[in-house]
Amino acid sequence: MSAPIELEPSALPQHVAIIMDGNGRWAKQQGRPRVWGHKKGADSVRRSVRFCRELGIPALTLFAFSSENWQRPADEVSSLMQLFKLMLKSEVKNLHKNQVRLRVIGDLSAFDEPLIAQIKAAEQLTAQNEALTLNIAANYGGRWDIAQAARQVALQVSQGELVPEHIDEQLLGRYMQLSDLPELDLLIRTGGDVRISNFLLWQAAYAELWFTETLWPDFDQQVFAEAIAAFTSRERRFGCTSEQVFALASSQLKG
Repeated sequence: MSAPIELEPSALPQHVAIIMDGNGRWAKQQGRPRVWGHKKGADSVRRSVRFCRELGIPALTLFAFSSENWQRPADEVSSLMQLFKLMLKSEVKNLHKNQVRLRVIGDLSAFDEPLIAQIKAAEQLTAQNEALTLNIAANYGGRWDIAQAARQVALQVSQGELVPEHIDEQLLGRYMQLSDLPELDLLIRTGGDVRISNFLLWQAAYAELWFTETLWPDFDQQVFAEAIAAFTSRERRFGCTSEQVFALASSQLKG
């Protein structure tokens, strides 16, 4: 067993996002159907939520179902929808008990009415919780997110409430998903692929990226701690030089 990783609380990310990849491959390694991997992946979701809750990380966003995932075999998509409904039914009370606010981001119009009703009920029940905001990205795509924000801005222009000259990054950003949360600090992908697959394209502009070969059902607190330790060891410059970052940090300490 690996030794516990010591994490400095003051350097922790304020918002972590995870692309939960590798459920199907994990199940294949076990000689089981792909849906079995998705069910086991639910345990990793619970562990990750608990880990963020214990560390005091304010926001966690999980990529559960992309807008491209509808192209998967029909039986797998159906199983994923059933699992989503089951997780909502079985987990929401526990999330509420632990002061976790649940939100689902993405184009919900593709889901059936009972699922949409479950989502709305879960969001309403947990809306006032403040220990952790858990965002589940379902039927979500980064390009869709940018497009829906652009549509809202265009509507304002068409109604005479806004002139094009006033459109800037800050204004468009207000209409992006998660705009009320801390900036995304750390984006993790499990399963070995080194890409972000149309996830949080706008929000990840300055996020640190961390990739692991670990398949999602095997993603535990030790691997999560390794990702956060890597994050805390990096110098985040946001377009500045190292000298500028050091000077700013020094002035803040003196202040």
